[in-house]
Amino acid sequence: MLAIKNAKLYTIVNGVQKGTVLIDDDGKIAAIGDVEIPEGTQIIDGEGKVLMPGMIDAHGHAGVYEEALGWEGSDGNEAVDPVTPHLRALDGINPHDEGIKEALAGGVTAMCVVPGSANVIGGQGVVIHMYGNTVDEMVIGEGGLKIAFGENPKRVYSGQKKSPSTRMATAAVLRENLVKAQNYMAKLEKAKTDPDKAPERDLKMEVLARVLRREIPVRAHAHRADDIITALRIADEFNLDITIEHCTEGHKIVNELSKRNVRATVGPTMTNRSKVELKGRSFATLKALWEGGIEFSITMDHPVLPVNYLPIAAALAVKAGLPREEALKAITLNPAKILRIDDRYGSIEPGKMGDLVLWSGDPLDIMSEVEKVFIHGKVVYTSGCLG
Repeated sequence: MLAIKNAKLYTIVNGVQKGTVLIDDDGKIAAIGDVEIPEGTQIIDGEGKVLMPGMIDAHGHAGVYEEALGWEGSDGNEAVDPVTPHLRALDGINPHDEGIKEALAGGVTAMCVVPGSANVIGGQGVVIHMYGNTVDEMVIGEGGLKIAFGENPKRVYSGQKKSPSTRMATAAVLRENLVKAQNYMAKLEKAKTDPDKAPERDLKMEVLARVLRREIPVRAHAHRADDIITALRIADEFNLDITIEHCTEGHKIVNELSKRNVRATVGPTMTNRSKVELKGRSFATLKALWEGGIEFSITMDHPVLPVNYLPIAAALAVKAGLPREEALKAITLNPAKILRIDDRYGSIEPGKMGDLVLWSGDPLDIMSEVEKVFIHGKVVYTSGCLG
């Protein structure tokens, strides 16, 4: 067992406490607060330090857009076919990417790695720990199906003189393939009583069928308000479980998001306005979403911005008016909820996994340092070195 004692605990769900976190041999949090430490327990003294849950980014590309490799490390977009739901980020992640190592050193313990946004339907994401020798041992769970609206598919395929080259066509391509999946599902249903009518196996349609059955969510890349509304319209038509990714102009349509109880992953907001879709970029978006009762997380869209800057983005959101406790939720518990792993991650509570970060001081203070990172109760990073 492991005990981290005397630290200031940012529990996320039960405020700030002073006390001990006890982690059992299975890597789960056994108790917090005034805890009797069993004999033989490994003890780490956190006096004067802050212990919080490991940070989570619900939208990133670590390992599929590798750092310092140029085109060779660019595996996020299969930009020759606008419909690629059968692709899996899992098959393109290099666990030894420098960005993954840097994320861990910055206190980020998990990320949902998704394909890029060149395609209308880009492929399946995967939630991984930021530590491991093979990607298979890093997997936490599924990450949903990436779809994209707006400039990216339009720019990529108009350059190839292919469809979609307009926003209309992007929506039409998505609808067309969802209908194909409905037809595929109908054939599968008929085959239950008449095996001769079974369709030939189609990997693309299998994934879209899972989306239509709401087994996995769609993660909709959309910056502009009009693109977000198109995504919501199609989600309504097909009864999709949807999360809005980036949500740059979400502040313009708070009521539309709120009445659908849609979650959003917002950012990267520390970038410049490099394209038309980012004209409305502002940290005030986060405050507006919070005031509208919308659950959101903060993303760095790594490697657009290094994911280890996540607490800086949260601090800037506080500076722009977001309550401090909400900013901390946006980099811990809220992304865990979006990724459907909040039963195990995102807060310091008994029964959850011991994915924790010990800071020298306030995590939202740029001068604070990560001293130790724990995954499942195991120390995987200590002041400048792994393991």
